Amino acid sequence: MVNLALAWAEAYQPAHPEVTLSVTGGGSGTGISALISGTTDIANASRAIKAEELEAAHANGIEPLETVVARDAIAIIVHKDNPVSQLTLQQISDIYTGKLNNWAELGGEDRPIVRLSRETNSGTHVYFLETVLRMGDPASTLLFDPRTLLLPSSEGITSEVRDNPNAIGYDGLGYVTEDVKIIAVAATQADPYVLPSAASVSAGSYPISRDLYIYTNGQPQGALQAFVAWLLSAPAQQIVLDLGFVPVEE
Repeated sequence: MVNLALAWAEAYQPAHPEVTLSVTGGGSGTGISALISGTTDIANASRAIKAEELEAAHANGIEPLETVVARDAIAIIVHKDNPVSQLTLQQISDIYTGKLNNWAELGGEDRPIVRLSRETNSGTHVYFLETVLRMGDPASTLLFDPRTLLLPSSEGITSEVRDNPNAIGYDGLGYVTEDVKIIAVAATQADPYVLPSAASVSAGSYPISRDLYIYTNGQPQGALQAFVAWLLSAPAQQIVLDLGFVPVEE
């Protein structure tokens, strides 16, 4: 989500020189931790705040207020030359939990599967774990296969998939470039295979999509309130669309 935050800051700052906007990456957990400690005014997050984070915030006198500012599709990506073009959620789960280890098991070539993931502090990592690996089952204890390579950025995943014919990764759609192949995903074998897009997310047909949030300490005031209101305005939501995310209102 950091690329979206940077684009917003670059668009807003010139017209509001009285406001200082500084964007720092590091994952949703890092942003939420900064809000809890009082060292940031806004935490961007690609996952909802956790119960234990909310408890820690309250203990520190912080009252996180959640605002949905965009929506996102998580694209499953492979090398351009990989003949596999569609997967079910169950198959993706089986890949990342280590049940499937060769592309030939999925109709591809006889090649080992190289799994790529964001690091554990990433909201995308947490979302993927809960929604895809664990198939939305809160009682599941499935984990990423220990051979999964953890990368610190979405750009790093796309870059590695582009260069490695054995790799599979997942990225927010706004980070995916034309030099990788996007997999069509079906919720079950009985459902249609759908490619991620603004249209398929809005229609609810793409099964791996999520809200993107900002968190503030209670109701924002003054300049912060004006900025948060602007994030939901037509110009800011056009930036959302331009970067491959999905506006909250169309």
